[in-house]
Amino acid sequence: MTRRTRLVVFLVGAGCVTAMFVLAVLGMPEFGGSHHVYRDLAVHAAVKHRTANVVSSVNFDQRAVDTFGEETILITSVVAAAVLLRPAKGETERRIPQTGRNLAGTRLLGYVLVPITAIVGLDLVIHGHVTPGGGFQGGIVLATGLHLLYVTGSYPALDRLRPIAAFDVTDALGAATFGAVGLAGLGFAGSFLTNVMPWGTFGQLFSGGTVPVLNVAVGLEVFGGIVVLLAKFLEQDITVASSGKEGES
Repeated sequence: MTRRTRLVVFLVGAGCVTAMFVLAVLGMPEFGGSHHVYRDLAVHAAVKHRTANVVSSVNFDQRAVDTFGEETILITSVVAAAVLLRPAKGETERRIPQTGRNLAGTRLLGYVLVPITAIVGLDLVIHGHVTPGGGFQGGIVLATGLHLLYVTGSYPALDRLRPIAAFDVTDALGAATFGAVGLAGLGFAGSFLTNVMPWGTFGQLFSGGTVPVLNVAVGLEVFGGIVVLLAKFLEQDITVASSGKEGES
């Protein structure tokens, strides 16, 4: 494809996107108005299925198929990054170098915050259908809490605490669980990701039908995926060296 052809293709695509964007903006309701069809429908559907957190209801019930697409993009991105960041020809893994000394206060704060962050992350995932939070947010918090060990200056401790193979399984298990719930909806109700579980009691932990299950599935995938992704970046920066540079810190 010549440069001129690429430019033409880009201009046609950019023109179509611009036209659709302008039409969408012109079709939006007036700012500050009281007529919000999607809001009214989303709240009604969330209450009907006993999901107190409307955002989670939208993500994991009303538009769960969209969320499944996002989960597929996430796991594909993690796999692609892991492939690209593996040791290339001419690179070898070296012994983990000794890190510099950190302030005692930094190390203490990091060690204290690791369990606290883990508890907060679990709470966000488990109660994501009842209170603000959810699998996406909770998974990120869990992965961040684990990597506080790196902030303390203890990369070897982080390396021991996060076996990559286990988190690969966690990532895949989350995605597989999401798909399995979708297939259950297809089998029992004839529609992929239909909310087919008992809805429970509004505002209680056991409520929302499949919403809390999908929340946990997303939490697992995001947690596992982000840990694997960060591990590959850290390995590339810390433990991978070009030939002839092994042992350098």
